[in-house]
Amino acid sequence: MSKFNSASIENSSGGAPSFSQGLTVGGTDITSLVTSTEYYTGSSAPTSPANGAVWYNGTITSQYVNGIWLILTLTPAPAIYGDRGVFMGSSVNMDYITISIPGNAADFGELSLAFYYSGATTNGSRGVMGGGSSGSAQNTLEYWTFATPSNSTDFGDLTLARSYPTAMTNGYRGVWAGGFTGAYQNVMDYIAIDTTGDATDFGDLTTGRESPAAASNGTLGLIFGGSNGSALASIDKITIATTANATDFGGDLLSATRQLSGAGNTDRSLVAGGLGNSNVIQYVTPSSPGNAIDFGNLTSGGGYVGGTANDTRAVFGASGNSNILNYVTIATPGNGTDFGDLTESRASRFAASGD
Repeated sequence: MSKFNSASIENSSGGAPSFSQGLTVGGTDITSLVTSTEYYTGSSAPTSPANGAVWYNGTITSQYVNGIWLILTLTPAPAIYGDRGVFMGSSVNMDYITISIPGNAADFGELSLAFYYSGATTNGSRGVMGGGSSGSAQNTLEYWTFATPSNSTDFGDLTLARSYPTAMTNGYRGVWAGGFTGAYQNVMDYIAIDTTGDATDFGDLTTGRESPAAASNGTLGLIFGGSNGSALASIDKITIATTANATDFGGDLLSATRQLSGAGNTDRSLVAGGLGNSNVIQYVTPSSPGNAIDFGNLTSGGGYVGGTANDTRAVFGASGNSNILNYVTIATPGNGTDFGDLTESRASRFAASGD
């Protein structure tokens, strides 16, 4: 019996060959091993479409089902980067800014308590904060609607009360990760942001972490640094739509750091600040594992500076206990530029953005 191995087969004139007598693989017709769907574009309906074919006429998307073209109702994925940023922490007051327009913050409303060291996330229209400390570790989740400045409303509870968690989103689901409650926690919780209720277990981080940062590209969530008794440089990765334990991202921060803040867009995840008055901004590309790269510096540094972003600009606090805000253009590494001021100085900041 002869054996033939080839990396590719081409016609002598170039291009793919035509097997006029058909082709079998392991005794099975190759056409039965391939799942294909017909896709059409154009103003006129296709002739003789296969059952299940999809047609887009420039305005409407339809599918051919048992002899009839059915119009499909398509819902776009929710935005995870809006232009209104809401900053909180150290008091009950909530501030908001328009991320695309530098200027001072305005009053948004109030939280139920003066939360410190919490995590906040968004589905583009609703923001949710959770965990943290207000004299003791909290499991509280509270939400607001970005378009309407007002006080927050009770959402439900995390599975575990803890200080120093971080949070991230894919536009549908919010995930809180890590924290501290007498021990360094590796727990992750998740919620469906558009439906109020208690959080559900998501999985575990690779190690317990308090005061890490988080950012998302809409699919992957990254958890940066923090401390498990010693500061960490490692980065964890999760797929937000799929509950599972975190895995190593495949790269590290520039140095072991905690009390970081994260922000970013679909292309880049930025982290800034940190314990010891760090003013460093660094970034990774979520789709390409590797070590963090230096981005620039805040005008002054500190821990828990808070960060949020629209799709092009990130805004971070500057100094660990101040009202200063800096901004950077996510696509262009460089130092932070003065954005304006919060309505009050805050020692602990956390933030989210929406429309």
